[in-house]
Amino acid sequence: MAFSDIQVRATDNVDDEELTYLRAKVAAALDRPGLPEVSGEVRVVRAVAQHVGQPWSAAAEIRVGDDLVVVHAREASAHELADRLQDRLRGRTDRATHRGDEARKSATPPPWRGGPAARSDG
Repeated sequence: MAFSDIQVRATDNVDDEELTYLRAKVAAALDRPGLPEVSGEVRVVRAVAQHVGQPWSAAAEIRVGDDLVVVHAREASAHELADRLQDRLRGRTDRATHRGDEARKSATPPPWRGGPAARSDG
């Protein structure tokens, strides 16, 4: 996987240190062996209003192979947001990649495809 296929974008009021930490956490969730081709975008917004309890929010739309993974998160700080985003991205990408594997393993093929033959007790 090429992590360069993932764009992490932020509003103007997100500083470089916070954006670097967010990118590192997104990379940790998505740049790992076993995942199919990954591409997409993560958008990070910091509310400018001082009275907002959780001013940091993120929305990610990531294509993992043929599956689309959508993740949203809101937190009080950039570091908390990055940690939450990493956990959610890892969990949802794992679920997306293993869902197809489990569906193929659990389906019993019909008799004409080599599955168990129908029994006739009569």
